[in-house]
Amino acid sequence: MNDEVDETQEQDDVADDWGAALSEQADAESAADELVAEITEGSGDTDFESAQMQPLEADANITADDVNLDVILEIPVTLSMEIGRTEISIRNLLQLNQGSVVELDRLAGEPMDVMVNGTLVAHGEVVVVNEKFGIRLTDIISPQERVKKLR
Repeated sequence: MNDEVDETQEQDDVADDWGAALSEQADAESAADELVAEITEGSGDTDFESAQMQPLEADANITADDVNLDVILEIPVTLSMEIGRTEISIRNLLQLNQGSVVELDRLAGEPMDVMVNGTLVAHGEVVVVNEKFGIRLTDIISPQERVKKLR
């Protein structure tokens, strides 16, 4: 019997907690509704002004001397050299093993693509300097050509 009384008391306590929480929620909602009504009716004390936006204009007087490139000179980029590409099915990819030959879309002796962060910036050829691979740039892509390729 004592267990039944404890259980009933516990259920009453839980119900009281839920009731208090729902009451707080209702009070908060009514306060929010009153605030929204004040703002929409214009009876609030706050005076809002619309923001005035200045149009952006290109300054034709900017010269190369005015541009400070120091802020970007230390940004790291990824330089890579692509010798060619090919498309291959997953079935054929899984069959590759040591000694397999994959044909690429480039001819032997054709210049390779030099990419910076995935964007073509030059063509070049592989060289060996002090037993390490390097790149000799043979052609730099003009900025106009780079923009055309982005479209």
